[in-house]
Amino acid sequence: MTMTIKKCTLEDTRELQEISVDTFNETFKEQNSPEHLNAYLEKAFNLKQLEQEIANCSSQFFFVYFNHEVAGYLKVNTDDAKTEEMGDESLEIERIYIKKKYQKHGLGKHLLNKAIEIAMEQKKKKIWLGVWEENENAIAFYQKKGFVQTGAHSFYMGDDEQVDLIMTKTLY
Repeated sequence: MTMTIKKCTLEDTRELQEISVDTFNETFKEQNSPEHLNAYLEKAFNLKQLEQEIANCSSQFFFVYFNHEVAGYLKVNTDDAKTEEMGDESLEIERIYIKKKYQKHGLGKHLLNKAIEIAMEQKKKKIWLGVWEENENAIAFYQKKGFVQTGAHSFYMGDDEQVDLIMTKTLY
């Protein structure tokens, strides 16, 4: 098995869109109506939106490759790109998604470690994320990695209001 991580550029936008839609669908399709899911996908993962996010110097995207195939991705935010005001000393993990067929190979752990590495390089004291309150596997993964729930916020799937738990890990 070979695993590599590569920073995304504007040239990767279409591939980022494809894996974003695929992994989000795989993760949440069963628990949400097609209308709400499609409304979210069209808003969050249209090419113009992704191009703006990639071009924002306060956001970074990374692909993780498993045996030379894109298996998942990571998005981290600082400063004005963060989805919640959590202070200047924090880095947000907005997205970590791995295709189902590549899960249980440690790829999520590698992407999480990449996010922690970026936070440490930028001298951030904590790292945080929002995770859907019903995504028990993800919650258990983050708890195992030292994250604790520190709050909650609304997440909209289309016009369906859902609750994301805010989980935080102190780095130093």
